[in-house]
Amino acid sequence: MSRLRWLLPVLLLIVWLGSAGPLSALGAKLSGLQENDIAAFLPDSAESTRVQELQSQFQPTESIPALLLWENTEGIDPATLAAIGERIQAATDVARGADALAGDVSPPIPSADGKAVEAFLPLSPDLSDDLLPLVEDLRAAIELDGTDSFVTGPAGIFADFSAVFQGIDGVLLLAAFGVVLIILLVVYRSPLLPLLVIATAGLALTAANAVAYLLADGGVITVNGQSQGIASILVVGAATDYGLLLVSRFREELRRHPSKYTAMRIALHRSWEPILASGATVILGVLCLLLSDLGSNRGLGPISAVSVAFAVLAALSFLPAALMLLGRAAFWPFRPQYGSEPTPGRGWERVAALVGRRPRRVLAISVLALLAAAVFAPTFQAEGIPVSEAIQGESNGVAGQTALGRHFDAGTGSPTVVLAPEETWPAVAEAAGKTADVAAVVPFTGGPPLAGGDPKVVDGLVRLDVTLDVAPDSTAAVDAVQNLRTTLDAADPAAIVGGETASNLDARESGARDLRVIVPSVLVVITLVLALLLRSLVAPVLLIATVVLSVGATVGVAALLFEKVFGFPGSDPAILLIAFVFLVALGIDYNIFLMTRAREESARSGAKPGVLKALTVTGGVITSAGMVLAATFGALSVLPLLFLAQMAFLVGFGVLLDTFVVRSLVVPAAVAIIGDRVWWPSRPATGPASGRSSVPRENAPVGATTTPQAGRS
Repeated sequence: MSRLRWLLPVLLLIVWLGSAGPLSALGAKLSGLQENDIAAFLPDSAESTRVQELQSQFQPTESIPALLLWENTEGIDPATLAAIGERIQAATDVARGADALAGDVSPPIPSADGKAVEAFLPLSPDLSDDLLPLVEDLRAAIELDGTDSFVTGPAGIFADFSAVFQGIDGVLLLAAFGVVLIILLVVYRSPLLPLLVIATAGLALTAANAVAYLLADGGVITVNGQSQGIASILVVGAATDYGLLLVSRFREELRRHPSKYTAMRIALHRSWEPILASGATVILGVLCLLLSDLGSNRGLGPISAVSVAFAVLAALSFLPAALMLLGRAAFWPFRPQYGSEPTPGRGWERVAALVGRRPRRVLAISVLALLAAAVFAPTFQAEGIPVSEAIQGESNGVAGQTALGRHFDAGTGSPTVVLAPEETWPAVAEAAGKTADVAAVVPFTGGPPLAGGDPKVVDGLVRLDVTLDVAPDSTAAVDAVQNLRTTLDAADPAAIVGGETASNLDARESGARDLRVIVPSVLVVITLVLALLLRSLVAPVLLIATVVLSVGATVGVAALLFEKVFGFPGSDPAILLIAFVFLVALGIDYNIFLMTRAREESARSGAKPGVLKALTVTGGVITSAGMVLAATFGALSVLPLLFLAQMAFLVGFGVLLDTFVVRSLVVPAAVAIIGDRVWWPSRPATGPASGRSSVPRENAPVGATTTPQAGRS
């Protein structure tokens, strides 16, 4: 039996460390399966999806247009125009040499003001990882002295997005692990313990990425750069949080027991339930994203669930095994000595005393402050942002899109596609031409661009290419397409509208539908998990209400800062849904840690003393966990993508608000006021009012007043 005490931990370490290499090699392939095109994630019922399917009949060879653009504010002279023709041929040769040319290349097209020239180069749509290097080669091939040259349009923009996510595995994780290491060094003042916790998170991440790759490769889920980045941060933060909880309990038990094996057995016994419940809460919460109409959200749900599952598994297997073998040495140089008293922070003792003396005042002030911030939540702008503004920092494709709007109709290169019945297409074209922000309507002939001719008819349908006079990725363009659909419904309800801008519109509408469906689903699921864990109906409702209020306050603060301070152009429609799911699931985590300990203490002294004792003894570890999780999500801001920067703030600020206000003030004050009724209908049996433990020493909680024997370390 004594041999198993060390043999089982050794076997666990061998399994985890031995599998790390193969799993890492498998997970490294995940980036190659990313799909970052909005159209790929839309539901089959979306109008733009139906247009995309029918559009392939007009052009058997699908393509993604690269728009080549040259600009000279002094004007393009004939010699420069001739040189541009040579550059177009060079770009064509580059695309053909890469086996990426997917159609006829247009001749040079001068702008009306004579200061710019554009050309269209159709590329194969399935280039995947080869798109970025190809676009970089094209940009080098079209450089021309005396002009500013750009490769923009869908191909150029998508390539720049690929560049953003190219370093996600390196820069993002380096930032996340770096900030976690610094926080853990400050918290534990130990060089070894932070490395054990980070190793736990790293192994969980390795296993999660490998499983996510298998799911994506098998077509079970779709993954984009954003979902991979968010899931990576989630597994690091969650594994670290669960590790902090276990380590804290292990350190407490080492003060009560001379045997490190006994200490770990009790620490695991006391920790596995809140860790497992916390993980289950997050997993079930993010799996509600499977109800989304958008494939990107549906993919984020399973990949996040897998990440949290491995975070729980690593925290309950690898970390206990390593700690059990090292024992007190893991905490060097501040080893917890057997017989020493735990020293909860004086700050948390004062907070608990304040809440205990004036719970109604604390609750009223805290709730009013949260409500004051939540009032601004309805002003949060989530109508979408131009793709060209979604990338922060320098981008040739974004700069080219801006230059294009200075000299051509801004929608050139990314036309909105209308499919109309052959009998009514002239009336549809006329109605489309009269719609606001529409610059031109041209029937598709199947020939080279601008060649003219009769429209091509396929299965009784005619394709119309509608050029907007606003940038196709802008919110104004989305509104224009919405108006276009309304106008065409009056001309012929059978006419349907698709294209890049229409895909953005359908994504916005799907996002609004997802909010209505997924938000209540998340609340119901998490309430049920809390009811089972706490064996109460009152406590879950209280916790859910406080977290929802916290989310509202977070969104309200973000609404003020994003527009007035940071100057953001708006937000993606999906950000509110994803932020809500993560904030509710993660915010409940800290309340689970607090309330499971409060229930344990309430069985001895009653609800009010129990929650105050729980606040005192868990304050340090939960605060550390909140800071770690906020900091890891903050690492998302190192990537130059507006969506991730906003997500970093929403989740990071929301977690800190939950940690320092909701969990520290609102929940303890509310429980102190409600009293034992908070555990209804399964009110725990209370012990003596003094709170002295009547349980055996081995099972004594943190802070029990029995005096340990002096002696062995």
